[in-house]
Amino acid sequence: MNMISDTSGSMGDRGFWRGLKVQGDVIGALLMRELHTRYGRENIGYLWVFLEPLSLASAVALLHMGHGLPHSGIHPVPFAILGYTLFIMFRGMVTRADGALESNMPLLYHRRVTIFDMMLARGLLEAVGTLMSFTALIGLTIAFGIADFPARLYYLLIGIILLFWFSFSISLLICASTHDNKLVARFVHPITYVLMPISGAFYQLSWIPQPYKEWLTWFPLTTIFELLRYGQFHTAKDTYVDIPYIAGCCLLLTYGGLASIKATRRRIHLQ
Repeated sequence: MNMISDTSGSMGDRGFWRGLKVQGDVIGALLMRELHTRYGRENIGYLWVFLEPLSLASAVALLHMGHGLPHSGIHPVPFAILGYTLFIMFRGMVTRADGALESNMPLLYHRRVTIFDMMLARGLLEAVGTLMSFTALIGLTIAFGIADFPARLYYLLIGIILLFWFSFSISLLICASTHDNKLVARFVHPITYVLMPISGAFYQLSWIPQPYKEWLTWFPLTTIFELLRYGQFHTAKDTYVDIPYIAGCCLLLTYGGLASIKATRRRIHLQ
């Protein structure tokens, strides 16, 4: 009995890891396809993954070069770089979710390819580009002496993971809701522009008066940026950071996103 139990358990473990490897191969192939489709091989090709967010974030950083130190003691250039480059990741994942299913519909003929795989590949591509840009720009500010190395690297990494998780869960919901409803799709881009000034990317909650400060603490994106600044800057505080609350919101949004794309998949009829 013990031998049978041990054997079946080992076979189950091997099956799990084999399935995980296959899923990783699928996502890797989708990632390369998305990279080639979006940027191609002409001119600078794949370098646009890095240069597109880098150019936008550099322009924002240059606008803040002439400003003095804010009352928080954080130099405005690294403050703007952290906020804008990482907001690009959120905006890119959310806005590109609209139409993601239509442009990748033929891939659903393959049994192992799912909508989740498509969205994850797209999200990873956005994350890689923006994180490379963030690292390069923060590295330059450190070299010029206007920023320091991350004060609390562990919290910075947690913040990046939570931002990716939050953005990905929202992208699942948008992918499902815009597939059959083009009216919803028209509001995706405008909403991301409205979210930019209230996202917390360009201000700290300590600067905001009540009762607006209290309202903003309920918005996960705002508290995620508070966590990111706490991880990067020595003088930043974690007063308004609530990691369990952010994780709970991400769990609920992910559940809703997975349920939505599952319902959407049932309504798709491949010709």
